[in-house]
Amino acid sequence: MNRYLMTIGLLCMSNVFMTFAWYAHLKNLAAKPWLIAVLASWGIAFFEYSLQVPANRIGHQVMTVGQLKILQEVITLSVFVPFAVFYLKEKLSLDYLWAGLCLAAAVFFLFRSKLFG
Repeated sequence: MNRYLMTIGLLCMSNVFMTFAWYAHLKNLAAKPWLIAVLASWGIAFFEYSLQVPANRIGHQVMTVGQLKILQEVITLSVFVPFAVFYLKEKLSLDYLWAGLCLAAAVFFLFRSKLFG
């Protein structure tokens, strides 16, 4: 399988776990002590790291660390926005669009050597 696609797929799955580990406790465990939220988040984060570490190792074979980081941020925003809107019932605002456009510019600058040779 293509290393780019494998990296993207693993990072997408990793980000689903990461987003739940970081933010689901705000909805599901809000009434529980913070220590319970920490322990639950650590349990979820294990699966996130089990996907993220191999993704970065595979991705680093074909991308720089900067490219991997920006790719990670784009995926993070792509996973976080639907999570915030549909799971946490946050209001969708244009600020997400502006953040996405800034990340698109970051992608352009870090990947332009691969895009334009």
